Amino acid sequence: MAIEFIQQNMMWVGLALVSGLMLIWPMLTGGGKDELTPAAATMMMNRQDAVVLDVREASEWSAGHIQGARHITLAQLGTHLSEIEKLKTTPLIVCCANGMRSGSAVSTLKKAGFEQVYMLSGGLVAWTEANLPLSKK
Repeated sequence: MAIEFIQQNMMWVGLALVSGLMLIWPMLTGGGKDELTPAAATMMMNRQDAVVLDVREASEWSAGHIQGARHITLAQLGTHLSEIEKLKTTPLIVCCANGMRSGSAVSTLKKAGFEQVYMLSGGLVAWTEANLPLSKK
């Protein structure tokens, strides 16, 4: 009976297996350990004086950013590392709009010797969805 069900619903069974693997993949590979939810990022900022590094473009930055964040676009990060050199041992939380550019910035920073680098999971989209404030100053 179960075999008959599987044969008749092969596409759905395959889809269930693939989605299950996608959910457990980060646990198996250790991925996601460098990602912080907005709540975890806020705690790290408050308890460990973490610095937020926003790697979005200037127009995105001026539309709103996390208060106290530093701004270096992803394209400029490699040539502007000297500006944040003194933060090599400070927890750094990298953010972008939705979390896509942050991964690249995290890699660049780790290669440059920054010890505690995290990305804001979901970026500023997740930050605003969590009803956390943005600054335009």
